[in-house]
Amino acid sequence: MTLTPGDRVHILLEDGKEYLVNLQNNQLFSTHLGSISHNEMLKKEYGDSIRTNQGHIVYLLLPGIVENIRFMERQTQVMYPKDIGYILLYLDIKNGDRVIDVGLGSGAMCGALARMVGVSGQIFGYERRQEFAAIAERNLVKWNLKDRVTIRCRDMADGFEERDVDALFLDVPDPWEHIDTCWNTLKGGGRIGIACPTAGKAIKTLEALEKIPFLKTEVWETLIREYKNSPHSFRPVDRMIAHTTYLLFSRKINNRSDLSAQTDDPEKGFL
Repeated sequence: MTLTPGDRVHILLEDGKEYLVNLQNNQLFSTHLGSISHNEMLKKEYGDSIRTNQGHIVYLLLPGIVENIRFMERQTQVMYPKDIGYILLYLDIKNGDRVIDVGLGSGAMCGALARMVGVSGQIFGYERRQEFAAIAERNLVKWNLKDRVTIRCRDMADGFEERDVDALFLDVPDPWEHIDTCWNTLKGGGRIGIACPTAGKAIKTLEALEKIPFLKTEVWETLIREYKNSPHSFRPVDRMIAHTTYLLFSRKINNRSDLSAQTDDPEKGFL
């Protein structure tokens, strides 16, 4: 289908440089390899290529969630794709779920959650800073996901409006202070995920989880290594995104009687 004004295009230049562009009539997009006419792009489809005014090849691709996050408007640190994918699986996010996302930031995690819950699900995003909530809303509108998200500009210390949600993701500076509030809003067996960038914060959060009826608490760190894609020099890239955050996951239970079933034996973990 031919591109139309308002479409978002992931532009890939022949030297590997990338951009994300919103198409408009009678506009030019300038790069170090020359200008690209929006009108020329509007004659093409995703997957086609054109040339700049200097004759360099430009590939026109449909942006996905990774590109949307990479080029999104932001004022905060965002979750990395390597962490987002793990969070989505460990929280078992699926079509129709009701999920709370605390600490919207610029909306990267919220957008990923909204994609997974589908049109029948709903995300409730809590962000206490108005300027961050506004940025997150603008990004969600660009991604056509705003209809799946209810943004509440308030401090979670004042409590949640929702009850019996399927899952909750917590990305705030002091998560250990809010574990009881999260327990109260989750349904029985509901899942909580918590991001802790430092070991000290992870330990304090683990201590808080031990005091409240949560079961099967796990702590993970994701490390993914990229490789050069050339068959002539196939090896790891020279730089690696290593530690980004500790990821804590746990399940709500309705009383404390089963807490003795927990174990810190790594041999009884997922792998």
